[in-house]
Amino acid sequence: MARVLIVDDHPLTRDALASLLGAHGFDVCGVACDGEEALVKAERLQPDLVLLDLSMPGLDGLTALPLLRHTAPRCEVVVLTASGTEENLLGAVRGGAAGYLLKTEPPERIAAFLEGVVQGEAALSGAIARRLLDRVRAGSEHGNGVPDAIAGMLSARELEVLLLLDEHLGTDEIAKRLFISEHTVRSHVKSLLRKLGVSSRREALERLSHARAA
Repeated sequence: MARVLIVDDHPLTRDALASLLGAHGFDVCGVACDGEEALVKAERLQPDLVLLDLSMPGLDGLTALPLLRHTAPRCEVVVLTASGTEENLLGAVRGGAAGYLLKTEPPERIAAFLEGVVQGEAALSGAIARRLLDRVRAGSEHGNGVPDAIAGMLSARELEVLLLLDEHLGTDEIAKRLFISEHTVRSHVKSLLRKLGVSSRREALERLSHARAA
């Protein structure tokens, strides 16, 4: 049973999420109303998941996110917000979020996304996934992105890992950059190699290079 810390400044939202997740087998081990309280409770409770709002008084979610990843390094942080701006999306991804969900998502889909995160998957609302994919593809114009032929095959997190492999980073360095474990990095690498039909990181980068040149 995954243990979840809910962070949101609206009591009704916290209560609704706690009820929803409890009904889907999650253990809601705590709630917090802002980033500062979230850090205190995350350090004490060491949850498996933190469901984090961005717009909060005091220490906001975007600022708290990387701090949470350091305070509770084994937990995954999923953003749940009303904001779909590119600035917040990219800030969350760079801060190590395992997911970015919009509050307009149906409750059942939120629960399903979180179940996926527990299994090591990324959680992105449809519109957000498309925006992130477009952002990654846009880098192709400068020779450092991922062309459509490859981007369409990989998840958002796998795309991040592939681009960091292209920067010649090792497993430990990628883990630090994305605030995830080395085991999770290796799992993403294994998955992207399988999807690309190659057997090594070198072959994956060769395929990326050929796709860029095509």
